[in-house]
Amino acid sequence: MKERAGRLLALDVGERRVGVAVSDVAGWLARPLTIITRRSRREDFAAIARLVEEQEATAVVVGYPLNMDDSIGPQARRVARYAAALQRVLPVPVVLWDERLSSEEALQRLRAAGGSRRRRSHLDDAAAAVILQEYLDAQRQAHRQENA
Repeated sequence: MKERAGRLLALDVGERRVGVAVSDVAGWLARPLTIITRRSRREDFAAIARLVEEQEATAVVVGYPLNMDDSIGPQARRVARYAAALQRVLPVPVVLWDERLSSEEALQRLRAAGGSRRRRSHLDDAAAAVILQEYLDAQRQAHRQENA
Protein backbone atom coordinates (compact mmCIF):
# COMPACT_ATOMS: atom_id res chain seq x y z
CA MET A 1 0.00 0.00 0.00
CA LYS A 2 1.23 3.49 -0.82
CA GLU A 3 0.61 6.15 1.80
CA ARG A 4 1.29 9.85 1.53
CA ALA A 5 4.55 10.95 3.09
CA GLY A 6 4.21 11.91 6.72
CA ARG A 7 3.81 10.46 10.18
CA LEU A 8 2.26 7.06 10.69
CA LEU A 9 0.48 5.77 13.77
CA ALA A 10 0.55 2.15 14.85
CA LEU A 11 -1.86 0.36 17.14
CA ASP A 12 -1.36 -2.73 19.27
CA VAL A 13 -4.99 -3.66 19.99
CA GLY A 14 -5.48 -5.69 23.15
CA GLU A 15 -8.48 -6.74 25.16
CA ARG A 16 -8.15 -3.88 27.69
CA ARG A 17 -5.74 -1.40 26.13
CA VAL A 18 -4.58 -0.07 22.77
CA GLY A 19 -0.90 0.79 22.57
CA VAL A 20 -0.15 3.64 20.19
CA ALA A 21 3.14 4.55 18.51
CA VAL A 22 4.06 7.28 16.04
CA SER A 23 6.78 7.66 13.44
CA ASP A 24 8.83 10.69 12.62
CA VAL A 25 7.75 12.64 9.52
CA ALA A 26 10.49 11.06 7.40
CA GLY A 27 9.25 7.55 8.25
CA TRP A 28 12.52 6.31 9.72
CA LEU A 29 11.89 5.91 13.43
CA ALA A 30 8.98 4.76 15.55
CA ARG A 31 8.46 5.68 19.19
CA PRO A 32 5.81 4.85 21.77
CA LEU A 33 3.16 7.57 22.03
CA THR A 34 0.41 6.61 24.47
CA ILE A 35 -1.89 3.90 25.75
CA ILE A 36 -5.65 4.11 25.32
CA THR A 37 -7.70 2.26 27.92
CA ARG A 38 -10.48 0.56 26.00
CA ARG A 39 -14.03 1.52 26.89
CA SER A 40 -16.15 1.13 23.76
CA ARG A 41 -15.35 1.13 20.06
CA ARG A 42 -16.93 4.56 19.74
CA GLU A 43 -14.69 6.02 22.46
CA ASP A 44 -11.61 4.13 21.20
CA PHE A 45 -12.17 5.37 17.66
CA ALA A 46 -12.74 8.96 18.81
CA ALA A 47 -9.44 8.87 20.74
CA ILE A 48 -7.62 7.37 17.75
CA ALA A 49 -9.16 9.95 15.38
CA ARG A 50 -7.95 12.74 17.70
CA LEU A 51 -4.43 11.27 17.63
CA VAL A 52 -4.52 11.00 13.83
CA GLU A 53 -5.43 14.68 13.66
CA GLU A 54 -2.98 15.85 16.36
CA GLN A 55 -0.07 13.91 14.87
CA GLU A 56 -1.12 14.71 11.28
CA ALA A 57 -0.87 10.99 10.53
CA THR A 58 -1.23 9.86 6.94
CA ALA A 59 -2.04 6.22 7.77
CA VAL A 60 -2.64 3.87 10.71
CA VAL A 61 -0.87 0.50 10.95
CA VAL A 62 -2.71 -2.05 13.08
CA GLY A 63 -0.85 -5.04 14.49
CA TYR A 64 -2.39 -8.25 13.11
CA PRO A 65 -1.72 -11.15 15.51
CA LEU A 66 -1.38 -14.12 13.18
CA ASN A 67 -0.53 -17.49 14.68
CA MET A 68 3.02 -18.80 14.23
CA ASP A 69 1.78 -21.18 11.51
CA ASP A 70 0.27 -18.21 9.57
CA SER A 71 -3.27 -19.22 10.53
CA ILE A 72 -5.84 -16.68 11.64
CA GLY A 73 -7.02 -17.26 15.18
CA PRO A 74 -9.80 -15.65 17.22
CA GLN A 75 -7.71 -12.62 18.27
CA ALA A 76 -6.64 -11.94 14.66
CA ARG A 77 -10.30 -12.09 13.57
CA ARG A 78 -11.25 -9.61 16.33
CA VAL A 79 -8.45 -7.25 15.33
CA ALA A 80 -9.40 -7.48 11.63
CA ARG A 81 -13.01 -6.53 12.48
CA TYR A 82 -11.78 -3.69 14.70
CA ALA A 83 -9.50 -2.38 11.92
CA ALA A 84 -12.27 -2.61 9.30
CA ALA A 85 -14.64 -0.64 11.55
CA LEU A 86 -11.90 1.88 12.31
CA GLN A 87 -11.28 2.37 8.57
CA ARG A 88 -14.91 3.43 8.17
CA VAL A 89 -14.42 6.39 10.57
CA LEU A 90 -10.88 7.55 9.77
CA PRO A 91 -9.93 9.80 6.85
CA VAL A 92 -6.62 7.92 6.34
CA PRO A 93 -5.81 4.33 5.28
CA VAL A 94 -5.76 1.58 7.91
CA VAL A 95 -3.24 -1.20 7.23
CA LEU A 96 -3.02 -4.61 8.92
CA TRP A 97 0.58 -5.66 9.67
CA ASP A 98 1.81 -9.02 10.96
CA GLU A 99 2.74 -8.44 14.59
CA ARG A 100 3.92 -11.90 15.61
CA LEU A 101 6.33 -11.68 18.53
CA SER A 102 6.10 -7.87 18.79
CA SER A 103 5.08 -8.03 22.46
CA GLU A 104 7.97 -10.39 23.21
CA GLU A 105 10.38 -8.08 21.38
CA ALA A 106 9.00 -5.07 23.29
CA LEU A 107 9.35 -6.89 26.62
CA GLN A 108 12.96 -7.82 25.82
CA ARG A 109 13.73 -4.19 24.93
CA LEU A 110 12.12 -2.91 28.13
CA ARG A 111 14.09 -5.44 30.20
CA ALA A 112 17.30 -4.44 28.46
CA ALA A 113 16.53 -0.81 29.30
CA GLY A 114 16.27 -1.66 32.99
CA GLY A 115 12.78 -3.20 32.86
CA SER A 116 11.26 -2.02 36.09
CA ARG A 117 7.55 -2.61 36.73
CA ARG A 118 6.93 1.01 35.77
CA ARG A 119 8.56 0.48 32.39
CA ARG A 120 6.68 -2.77 31.86
CA SER A 121 3.43 -0.86 32.28
CA HIS A 122 4.33 0.67 28.91
CA LEU A 123 4.43 -2.69 27.13
CA ASP A 124 1.42 -1.88 24.93
CA ASP A 125 2.84 1.31 23.42
CA ALA A 126 6.30 -0.27 23.20
CA ALA A 127 4.78 -3.18 21.26
CA ALA A 128 3.07 -0.67 18.94
CA ALA A 129 6.49 0.94 18.36
CA VAL A 130 7.99 -2.46 17.46
CA ILE A 131 5.12 -3.09 15.02
CA LEU A 132 5.58 0.33 13.44
CA GLN A 133 9.37 0.07 13.21
CA GLU A 134 9.08 -3.31 11.46
CA TYR A 135 6.54 -1.82 9.04
CA LEU A 136 8.76 1.20 8.31
CA ASP A 137 11.81 -1.01 7.75
CA ALA A 138 9.85 -3.30 5.39
CA GLN A 139 8.54 -0.32 3.42
CA ARG A 140 12.07 1.07 3.01
CA GLN A 141 13.34 -2.35 1.91
CA ALA A 142 10.53 -2.69 -0.65
CA HIS A 143 11.25 0.82 -1.95
CA ARG A 144 14.95 -0.04 -2.34
CA GLN A 145 14.09 -3.20 -4.26
CA GLU A 146 11.71 -1.30 -6.56
CA ASN A 147 14.44 1.21 -7.37
CA ALA A 148 17.26 -1.32 -7.81
